[in-house]
Amino acid sequence: MDEISPDQLAVLVVTAARGDEDAWRELVDRFAPRVFGLIRAQCRDEDLAEEITQSTFCTIAAKLRDYEEVGRFESWLMRIAMNRLRDEMRRRARQANPADEATLVGLAGDGGRSSEAVETDSLPAGPLREAIEQLPEADREVLYLRHVSGLSFKQLAEALGAPVGTLLARHHRALKKVKAILEGIQGEDPS
Repeated sequence: MDEISPDQLAVLVVTAARGDEDAWRELVDRFAPRVFGLIRAQCRDEDLAEEITQSTFCTIAAKLRDYEEVGRFESWLMRIAMNRLRDEMRRRARQANPADEATLVGLAGDGGRSSEAVETDSLPAGPLREAIEQLPEADREVLYLRHVSGLSFKQLAEALGAPVGTLLARHHRALKKVKAILEGIQGEDPS
């Protein structure tokens, strides 16, 4: 999809808020992939990312009539998505998680798992992901919003309610931490 100017986005948002289905469809087509990508990068669960993306757009649909476009739609959208993810993660943390079959088999001492399953379970997620996962949540959030969702620092400031300078500094420090972690991984002796 072509880039859209802030003025075009404002018209699109107002038109969608008035009930124009084509405008709504264009908003979803433009922003759903970015929301989905952000959430999937955060939770690494495609089904959950899809569910949260849908929930986010349901919220947007319900609140769009009251929303006044002043150049902050993307920030507003991403903030809702991140809040939905946080709420879901808190909800899941409060619930007991059932053990999967592989865990139960392992606890029972039955070595009946196939070698393919063992290999799949032990595959590394990748050095960059591992490095990012070692960061505090606030640092991960800034990196994901900036690099996965493509938000500008101004949009990040609006989405997170923090000054641009603070986010620039947090982003810079997070990148330095990732670099240091990656250099540590590369420097490890494989033997």
